[in-house]
Parts: sequence; C-alpha cells; structure tokens
Amino acid sequence: MKKKIEKIAAEAESAPDKKMTIYEYEQKYVKRQNARGAKVALRLIAAVIGILLFACLFFIFLRVYQINEYAGYVVAAICLILYVLVFVVPLVKIMRADFFMTNVNRNSARDAQRHNRKLRHKIAEKFIDFTAKVEGVGWYDADVVGRLAIALKAGDEKGVKHHLSDLYAHSVKKAAKDMIFKSALKSATYSAVSQSAKIDSALVVFVNLQLIKDLVFLYGFRPSDVRLVKIFVTVLQNSLIAYGLGGVKIGGSVVKTMGAAVRGIPLLGSAIAAIVDSSVQGLANGTLTAVIGYQTIKYLNYEYKLQDILDNVEITETEAELQETCAEIEKELKRDKKLAAAV
Repeated sequence: MKKKIEKIAAEAESAPDKKMTIYEYEQKYVKRQNARGAKVALRLIAAVIGILLFACLFFIFLRVYQINEYAGYVVAAICLILYVLVFVVPLVKIMRADFFMTNVNRNSARDAQRHNRKLRHKIAEKFIDFTAKVEGVGWYDADVVGRLAIALKAGDEKGVKHHLSDLYAHSVKKAAKDMIFKSALKSATYSAVSQSAKIDSALVVFVNLQLIKDLVFLYGFRPSDVRLVKIFVTVLQNSLIAYGLGGVKIGGSVVKTMGAAVRGIPLLGSAIAAIVDSSVQGLANGTLTAVIGYQTIKYLNYEYKLQDILDNVEITETEAELQETCAEIEKELKRDKKLAAAV
C-alpha cells in the first residue's frame, strides 16, 4: 500500500503537466465495486460489532448482578451510557462524514470532480475555522492554514489543493501518529488492568472506534464505503482476538490463539513478532489498535491522492462535445445532399 500511495503521489505531482484521460484513469485506478452492496455490508458489520459489544457489556452486568443486585443496576446504567457515548455516537459521526468519490467512470467523473471540489473547500473551511477558534492543539500548521485561507478566498483552486496536500503531508500526519500512539497505549493499559476477556473485547471496540472517529475528524473526511467496510472488519477481528487472548499469557501461544482471524490484517506481519516475543500484558491489544490507526490513515491518504489525480483528468465525450459532433454531422449531411442534388 505504501508503494502504491507513493506512486500515486508522484503521478499527482506530474498530473498538471500531462493530463490523463478518463479512460486511462479507469484502466489504472477504477475497480468494479457494488456501491449499494458496500453500504449494506457496512451497516451489517457495524450491527455485528454492536451486538458483540452489547453481549460483552451484558455479561459484565450479569456477573456484577449475581454478586449484588443493586450494584448490578448501577453497572447496567453505566454500560448503557458507555454504549451510547463510545459506540453509537462515534459510529454515527464516522458514517455521516463525507468521502471523496474516486471509483468513477466517464459517465460519473464530472459529478465526482464537482463533489470532490466542494469537499476540499469544506475541509479547508474546517481547518481554517478550527485553527482560528481552538488554541493549543497544534494539529494544523498555522502558517500553512493562513496561506490556505488566502487561496480559498481568492478562488485559487491550485493553491487550495497545494496547501491541503502540505498539511496532510506534515502537520496532519504528525498529529495522526500521535493519536495512534495514545490510543494504542490506552488500549494496552486498559487491557493490562482489566484481566478479563469480555472487558478486553469491549475496550478494544471502544478505543478502535474512537480512534477512527478522531482520525476522520482530523482529516476532515472518511474513507469510502468499500474501504470503511475493511476497517470495520478489522475492528471486529481485533475484538475477537482480544477476547481470545483474555485467557492466555502473552507468548508463543498467542499466534495459535489469534488463529485465522489475523489473516489479511494490514501491517500485522511486522507487528506480530513484537507481540510473540513480549511478556507484557496488553501489548497485543495495543498493537492491534495501532494496526487500525495506520490502516485508516493509509486509506485516507490513498483516496486523497487519487482524487487529486482525478481532478486533473481530461474528460472527453461531454454533452457539449456530443452536441458539437452532432451539429458537424448534420452540416456534413446537408452538404452531401446539396452536392448530390447538383449532380
């Protein structure tokens, strides 16, 4: 994925000099996708995560209730509040965020370009507003945001794109890494303290979704439905892995515990050795949270670079061109008719 993003970035930089046609864009970057199916799958995976989380919280409540009835009611209220605040709210915010349209063809490319332009302006306005109103956070470089504001006000589309790219490549990237580290550390610490498979599983869902929500807010847009499905599947896998690790010690047996669930999780191959060789409780869940974070920002960066290329794509066969061609054909037919009559 890293090499793919670097390749796309290089093509995006050279795009203004040599325009790619929509047919070349389709051939290189467009994959056959079922947009409606992706939406259904997204809701289905989110529902499965919600059911799994509800089950974990219910078992926690049941265990406390069996010890003390009144304490059980208190825990039930706390679990309900947590479910809403750290699952429902982040999920709704993620789903409501807009995304760039990049998987398009010649029929939908112009609409996608208009949509992406509006979204870039919306992101720019958000960065400018956030920097002006919120102090001490340091997510966005103030100098670059200032230049972004000037470009946006002047209607300089190239300037808007350039300064957004600058922010994503530097200050936003740094802030995203800080978010991932803090979330991973939080997940590892909570897991080390909990010593319970059900609590670990619930915590992983809470922390993972919160991290995705924060990254989406930081970047100003979310991954497309197809890629968000992949991220949510990884959240579900992480939760199941955390549940499976609850009853074992971190060590050589961790790979067997993870089993087939780890297959296909991006970046896990480079991280698994650290888990296996470590005896630190909670490191596995912290590592899996980091995997979610880096998977999310890779998809965000990939789709941002892709929309930049699409913005410079030369779209042929527009309605105006079609009308012009038809007019030329009509003119030619009339000329031929006159020639035939003269003969």
